[in-house]
Amino acid sequence: MSKSIDPQLQTMIDNMPEKTGKSLTDWYQVISKSGVEKHGEIMKILKGEHGVTHGYANTIAILYRDQASGGTPAEEDLVSAQYSGPKAALKSVYEALLKDVSKFGSDVEIAPKKTYVSLRRKKQFAIVQPSTSSRVDLGLNLKGVNATDRLEGGNVFSGMCTHKVKLSSPADVDAEVIDWLKQAYDQS
Repeated sequence: MSKSIDPQLQTMIDNMPEKTGKSLTDWYQVISKSGVEKHGEIMKILKGEHGVTHGYANTIAILYRDQASGGTPAEEDLVSAQYSGPKAALKSVYEALLKDVSKFGSDVEIAPKKTYVSLRRKKQFAIVQPSTSSRVDLGLNLKGVNATDRLEGGNVFSGMCTHKVKLSSPADVDAEVIDWLKQAYDQS
């Protein structure tokens, strides 16, 4: 399993010189010289004065502000923050899922975000999110699989997944859940 920068973000950074005329480091210098600090101000300069498209301007602004504030939190910090306070007891559910997912193959990528963890292969196949203080939601991308009482279907995580399973304890991470996860992994 690898833990690395999000592939789409890395592609944007790699393509930045061709698409915007400057590397990310060059854009950092432009922003630094401007003296602006707020996201909207940075966007205004990049889009208005330099003609950078919205998507690239937003990415540059976010990365600049992360870097200026000491960097993006480490992946472990993101996961720790998700399972802190009232959600602390749910970390064992997350760990049970990762234990089984790690057996799928060395190509599994764990990509923590601010509020969830994306599980990827060639593309995202699952999301693990502590949604409440008593429940972790496992979002799955399962094409051609009918919903059941336990495997909810529909527009899950704003369309990022096709199905969802609610998990309250490590015991809920049973053979049925692992089978669904493996199917999603195989389809990705």
